[in-house]
Amino acid sequence: MRSSTPRRRTIGRPRLDAGIDVRGRLLDAAVTLFAAQGIAATTGTQIARHAGITPAMVHYYFKGRARLLDAVVSERLLRTVNAVWAPVLDQGEDAPAMVRDLARRIVKAHREQPWLASLWLREIVSEGGQLRQRLLSALPLPYLRHFIAAVGAAQRRHRVNARLEPRLVFMSVIALTLLPLATVRHWGRLPPLRGIGDDEIARHAEALLLEGLSVPGAARGHAACK
Repeated sequence: MRSSTPRRRTIGRPRLDAGIDVRGRLLDAAVTLFAAQGIAATTGTQIARHAGITPAMVHYYFKGRARLLDAVVSERLLRTVNAVWAPVLDQGEDAPAMVRDLARRIVKAHREQPWLASLWLREIVSEGGQLRQRLLSALPLPYLRHFIAAVGAAQRRHRVNARLEPRLVFMSVIALTLLPLATVRHWGRLPPLRGIGDDEIARHAEALLLEGLSVPGAARGHAACK
């Protein structure tokens, strides 16, 4: 006979197949949806559905929206920022190489994480972005200080255009990479702009940045001496 005794409900973590990185899947779903439609328009249920996980797991791992956003910043955005920026400390004061490689790493990071540029533009750069303050308060400033100092030192050695403002060069790198990466899918609908991809954006950014960094007249003078 079937027992009439009801099963006791297990309290705690909902059951899932062993080996699934539930937290990671939820974070990946969150950044993908946040980039596509914005944080304000994204619900926990949508995140769970996109991850293929029950909505109860969102609350189990993050308790609330604030903790979820904190986790997105610390476990997705900051990891990417550190991976992109940390190598500048190993490049001494070679500012042109530093700028070139930084642009390349940003494009590479976006290629590996297609949500990166749209999320940056929507929730960090745009007014009212819900991740801006969370990220700014946690940014690793030694990388930025080293970068600015390297550009300034190269200017004093007449290796970099003296008219540039060293504190704005990193903004130029971001503007020439993340902005087109985030918007090219829209502009690409226009027939003259079709076919632009990551490689074209990276090459274009590198050319503009290195040309802008060069000392005016240096190339012509060098060519004249040959």
